[in-house]
Amino acid sequence: MNLRLLLRRLLGRGGFEAGHGTVLARSARIIDTGRRGGVRIRIGCQSRIEGQLLVFAHGGTISVGDWCFVGPGTCIWSGASIKIGDRVMISHNVNIFDNLTHPLDPARRHLHFRHIIEQGHPQDIDLGDRPVVIEDDAWIAASATILRGVRIGRGAIVGAAAVVTRDVPPMSVVAGNPARIVRHLDPIDNGLAALGQ
Repeated sequence: MNLRLLLRRLLGRGGFEAGHGTVLARSARIIDTGRRGGVRIRIGCQSRIEGQLLVFAHGGTISVGDWCFVGPGTCIWSGASIKIGDRVMISHNVNIFDNLTHPLDPARRHLHFRHIIEQGHPQDIDLGDRPVVIEDDAWIAASATILRGVRIGRGAIVGAAAVVTRDVPPMSVVAGNPARIVRHLDPIDNGLAALGQ
């Protein structure tokens, strides 16, 4: 298949930028539901994307650093901003949302769903968007969920199936629902010293 045709299939309707050596796997989906033009999804160099990066019509940006991995089945959805640092490992089936994804009120939620089905994503909706930041060298394990307004500190580890509702300090391990600190790491434990960090 021609590379341009493959990129069109992977990218949905939106534009994006990717640095040298970055790979979009066949399972990758890069989607800008807003059709606003311009670049709202940026991926650094030498990263591998196997999941879905999606920005909503009413807003949102996604920035992925260098040497990152986004596993298959992972959904990263932005209505505000999601910033992922360098050397971040995001395993499979992870959810990262900087918004509620739908209104809380049932009637408004139904109208939102109908609008998406009948007309596409609305550009004039408040989904309680709050930015998410995942700092350098973090690891988000399989099936974890990162909710809006959260900062994951440098070198932190989010355990499998954890639900993160508040900030995670650098060099710590969190697990559970809601996620709680279960361990603090020494920089040597996770190799940051070897990286000269």
